Amino acid sequence: MCFFTLFSFAQEPTANKENFWSSVEYGGGIGLNFGDGFFSGSLSPNALYRFNPYVATGIGLNFSYSSQKDVFKSTVLGGSVIGLFNPYREVQISTEFEQLHVSRKFDDRFVTNLKEDYWYPALFLGAGYTNSNVTIGIRYDVLYDKDKSIYSEAWMPFVRFRF
Repeated sequence: MCFFTLFSFAQEPTANKENFWSSVEYGGGIGLNFGDGFFSGSLSPNALYRFNPYVATGIGLNFSYSSQKDVFKSTVLGGSVIGLFNPYREVQISTEFEQLHVSRKFDDRFVTNLKEDYWYPALFLGAGYTNSNVTIGIRYDVLYDKDKSIYSEAWMPFVRFRF
């Protein structure tokens, strides 16, 4: 009797494991920008676990590199924790806490502080319209600091893709 009881419970974790991975969504962003002496590239994958049709949470990674010839070079590495709430199928409310390590090196002709290495936190609150696997919206960084942020403004539009 103990033998059958043990093996009947042993089948349950396999079913939960399959349910877990079927509730995981992948997405992220990729960016490339270049011009006369300027280059910028970014990669930001993320994964979300959807608890139900209304709530999802997950993590993300961030990497970007930018340079302007004879002006600066910048590398940004970090991660984020993401929370999504869909009160209706088409409406998405989001929160995202991002912690980034910023490393910037400037040409001495432009600034007196040639090199900066620091951690920068950002807390985004956002809202968007969802259609299938795409969400378009706007988000706001409530911790925005114009001197330290890698973003030019606290308000930012976004496009999210999920697979």
